[in-house]
Amino acid sequence: MAKVDTAGMAVDNTQKITHVLDRLSLGPRPGDRQRVERMGVEQYIQAQLAPDDNAAPDTLTGPLQNLSTLSLTPVDIHEQYGPPERGASQQQREAARKKQRQVAQESLHARMRQALENPNQLQEVMTDFWFNHFNVYIGKGITRLWAGVYEKTVLRPLALGKFRDLLGATAKHPAMSFYLDNWRNTDPASELAKGQYKGFNENYARELMELHTMGVDGGYTQADVESLTRILTGWGLVRQNRANHDGSGFQFAPRRHDSRDKTLLGESNPGGGIEEGEKALDLLAQHPSTAQHISYKLAQYFVSDEPPEGLVNRLANRFKETDGCIREVLRSLFTDDTFWAPEHYQTKFKTPYQYILSIARAVKLSNPEENDVQRLLGGMGQLGMPLYRCRTPDGYAQVESAWNNDEAMLSRVGFARAVANMKDPKPPAAELLATLGDQFSAETRSVVDSSPPGMQPALVLASPEMMYR
Repeated sequence: MAKVDTAGMAVDNTQKITHVLDRLSLGPRPGDRQRVERMGVEQYIQAQLAPDDNAAPDTLTGPLQNLSTLSLTPVDIHEQYGPPERGASQQQREAARKKQRQVAQESLHARMRQALENPNQLQEVMTDFWFNHFNVYIGKGITRLWAGVYEKTVLRPLALGKFRDLLGATAKHPAMSFYLDNWRNTDPASELAKGQYKGFNENYARELMELHTMGVDGGYTQADVESLTRILTGWGLVRQNRANHDGSGFQFAPRRHDSRDKTLLGESNPGGGIEEGEKALDLLAQHPSTAQHISYKLAQYFVSDEPPEGLVNRLANRFKETDGCIREVLRSLFTDDTFWAPEHYQTKFKTPYQYILSIARAVKLSNPEENDVQRLLGGMGQLGMPLYRCRTPDGYAQVESAWNNDEAMLSRVGFARAVANMKDPKPPAAELLATLGDQFSAETRSVVDSSPPGMQPALVLASPEMMYR
């Protein structure tokens, strides 16, 4: 599928509206273009950078409040929905599995409802960005209990804040600790180094440097991975409510910690306790390679699969100037000439998540029934991007080469038809075109106009232009 030809194009105000709705949201809904036109593009951007917690409509907040598991702490979830005790009967094990499926289903439902209806769309976009950056796999053991609360209490509220806060919150969350095995990480010399705590486990320390902070070429060594592993010994999880515990699921176990002196990235880290890990996270968050790595990924997500080096450098400088404030880095990104350059207009290929939500939002699939949400989730699975189910810690790819192939395009066409049929009555093609804006070619409009009215909505949603943002 060919990209939109932007040769000689000047991005006018109408196209700017299309651009911000495509990049700062999961796609326009009916009325969004008119709202941005009234506000002005600049005011819309500023409003999205400062999300209003009270902006969600009752049609969204009411159903979310009915999802009882999302209001529980990680420890409460484990106590109420965790695995049965040893020796449980087959009936008890099946009942436990059914309860665990409820936790997962409520998490998935909440994510989809917010993506469809939350007016704070940049927050939704950044929640998707950070979940892939700090990925956990819901299919790994008891991670299934915590993926939703991990998103709700860590990624979503901190999505536009300080990177260091986000880094620390992910490091301590039981979903991450269990997924990347740091809960097992133990000083081999400890008297507790036995059973499931057999000794050092480098999984989390390695991904913390390679994926979460400095990047694969960030300048660290295997010795640094080993030092960071030692620093993070004893950073584990607690699954039962105990006195003087906040229910977060995090605990530091000093008896499993390697308290000897270490050196990380050339800096001494004197032996001690939990403060060693906090100091290491400070060092990683403030490292120039981290500023470069995060800035590259943001530029890749919002601008181009191969973002210009100058843009990445400008964002990295802003990251360092603001002590890693993501809101300010994004503010710089959205005001940079490169973001508005014609060659980057309608050229980012949508992931299956972005595509399915953009067509669902375009038909205004609001107040969706449970089966509608299940169909959307099923479509993501069919297109190779089941929600919360990326097995590898690098998360789902955000570049065209990962998703643009003949088989995927056929699946998208079929799913566009299914989404168009979810809405009863179907939205007229003219209404969809007005919602989606001016990016449709004369050829696409001609095909739509010459087709039977009943087919037209699906043709708009499956058009080549709908595959890009």
